[in-house]
Amino acid sequence: MSRYLTPSKIGLLALIRLYSDGVVPTSATIPILSFLVFYLLPNQTKSIKEDDSISQDGFTVSIEKLQSATISHTSAIPGRTVWDLVLKLLWMINSLDALHAFFNELPLLLEKPLDEIAGASGDLEHSRPKRMLISRNSPLGAFVRRSQLEFTRLQFHDGTSLWKSLIIYRAPTLAIWKRRNPGAGPKSYDSNLQEESFDTNGTLSNLIYDDLSSEAGTDHMLRDSNISTDDMEKLLEYQVSRMQRPGNRVPYAMQKQLRAMAKSGLTIPSVASYVQFLDAWKSGDYPSSFDSLHRYFDYTMQSRDRSLYQYALLNLAILQADFGCFSEAVTAMQETIATARENHDMPCLNYSLSWLYQFGRTHPEEMADIQEKGILGSEKEALTFLKAKAKESNMWTLLSTTLLSEAKLTLSNGDNVSQAFESIVKASHLNVTKNITEAYGGLMLIQSSIFDRLGVGCQAWSYCELFLQCYAGQSPSEDVIQIQCQSAYMLARKGRWEEAISRMDEVDHEALRTLRYQQFWTTNLGILKLRRYLHKDELDTADHVLAQLRAAPTRVPELQFSISLVVIHLHMRHGDFTRALSLLEQLVTELNQQEADIFQRLKAMILKARIYDQAGVPQKGFSVALRAASLAHKARLLPVLWEAIGAVGRVLISVKEFEATVRLIENVLPQALECEDCELAAYLFSCLADGHMGMAGQAKGGSLQRKEKLTKALEALDRAFEEFSRIEDIRGQCEMMAKKATIMHLNGDPVLANDCAAKYLDIKKAAKMQD
Repeated sequence: MSRYLTPSKIGLLALIRLYSDGVVPTSATIPILSFLVFYLLPNQTKSIKEDDSISQDGFTVSIEKLQSATISHTSAIPGRTVWDLVLKLLWMINSLDALHAFFNELPLLLEKPLDEIAGASGDLEHSRPKRMLISRNSPLGAFVRRSQLEFTRLQFHDGTSLWKSLIIYRAPTLAIWKRRNPGAGPKSYDSNLQEESFDTNGTLSNLIYDDLSSEAGTDHMLRDSNISTDDMEKLLEYQVSRMQRPGNRVPYAMQKQLRAMAKSGLTIPSVASYVQFLDAWKSGDYPSSFDSLHRYFDYTMQSRDRSLYQYALLNLAILQADFGCFSEAVTAMQETIATARENHDMPCLNYSLSWLYQFGRTHPEEMADIQEKGILGSEKEALTFLKAKAKESNMWTLLSTTLLSEAKLTLSNGDNVSQAFESIVKASHLNVTKNITEAYGGLMLIQSSIFDRLGVGCQAWSYCELFLQCYAGQSPSEDVIQIQCQSAYMLARKGRWEEAISRMDEVDHEALRTLRYQQFWTTNLGILKLRRYLHKDELDTADHVLAQLRAAPTRVPELQFSISLVVIHLHMRHGDFTRALSLLEQLVTELNQQEADIFQRLKAMILKARIYDQAGVPQKGFSVALRAASLAHKARLLPVLWEAIGAVGRVLISVKEFEATVRLIENVLPQALECEDCELAAYLFSCLADGHMGMAGQAKGGSLQRKEKLTKALEALDRAFEEFSRIEDIRGQCEMMAKKATIMHLNGDPVLANDCAAKYLDIKKAAKMQD
């Protein structure tokens, strides 16, 4: 494998020479330059989609691609296309000596250095070349200078190998070349073979070109020289960037090529070990990722100083954390911070502190040693420090992430919502002014979450849709999957279960090849299906799905909390309120120890009040429901507030305060409907119906007031039944039908009462048939 030069680069040099000679017309300048820049600067091109499998073809240009890019453009020479001139230049290199002459003439394409211009004497106009000179520091000029320098460094054997590779590279164009030059023949690749005194079948000819006579030898030489070490390094670095930014694994085509190159004995750069480390890490192969990481940094430490040691520790800490070795991860990260401080590596130090803060938010039980040493201080102090250091180091991505973390901390603690909005606006302004495209996912995710907490469901939904429509293609896969899952949850709350499952299925399957993303997606899908089975009262199926979720426990706190809530609801559906209350007490203890999000703590408090209500002792949940309502109002968690008011209403109904219940529910219902949560709306409408029914019972029999209250109770029951039907809640539908049949019977309308009873039985029968 050549260090830099390949036959495809000679083709690009020929095209650059034609551009310098001025034979490329003005209309073809932009397409030709775009073609050259695409292959000279592949990492900077923006036309490559995220799901494209970039192989060595993205870094080397085949003769067919060169032809397709130039054949449609006419040149300044009448009757000739740019492709004809490129072909002529390539076939004019008809000997090893001509190859040397081609490279020796490359400096003539460049502008002279300033010192040579200042020392030049004579008539400058007379000495000015006729061709257009290329700036030495431009991308084209740098490529020409590098190519000429690398050719002078070639050993004789490498030079002859490059010459033979060029013969093979241009061989497919022999038929096209013969159309313009009828005298060309099979031996036209070397002018020496065309001399009459030269024996083409002699020993010397066989010695030089014997490996070109067989197809196996030709394939081996083409495979060996078609890509250089420099191209391979660029290809691997590109794969590293693709795995680090979107977060996906190495494509199957690239894996196949890496294995083929390893078997062929070609020299593979050390960065290939890092690619193998990332791929093994994301696939969940802990031993292989650990070995590849050590192998890569063993190679780099042999050729460089200890300046990369902290990055080895950083990768090791993240690797240990992803595989659940939290204490080892904290130890490695502490050593990373110490080494980065010793080497004055501020970017690594700031990133390590930021990672340690995020890790502490997720796993506070592992941060006892960090808190004792005072590495980060309190959470607010840590964020203040990170913001200051990010500004000093001009690490704008870290600053944007820190501002979003500050907003999350404000929401988690239940502080003023305006402070969270202030941090979000600052992060948004920073993303726009500094063009931080990869941070839009986290920004829109927290914007959707904050509006969801404020009870504005349509606004929360619009942020998810805006991201998926406009920014998903340039954001990390993790952000895309998280927003798709959140969008699916919103659809499920509206009762659009099929659309929610379809939204989950829209996740890119290439992203799901990463183990962590696949586990996150699978857990969310399992929770979604489990909730649907609970609503449909398919408890056996729900138990089966729950067993699958418990078989692969998740480490994401939000998902752990969601699973805990679903488990408690499952026990409530089974009628085992004692077990449900016991699990809830354990959950509350864990949340208080971890200083969890106030949203989670309030949901647990309201669930406790609802357990007491369904167990027949709603008064025992009065204090906890009232406290939850007070805290939710203070933290502006409006959906939680409306649910807490519903729990308070159930307590008031149990003590026959029906009028207070009706006034309370009617005042919050309009805002509760804005949350776009069918279960919440059905719960409140059911409470409202019970309140009106209680007021009707307190009125005199046959009075107008009693009829009015019964009518309002029927309207509320119809609305509650409609909401329960949307989310396919069988028990809720049956309960509403039973209450409606009771009201019809009290109104003296046995026909309608029988119709409601029949509908009740039909719902039960349909549920059993589905089960």
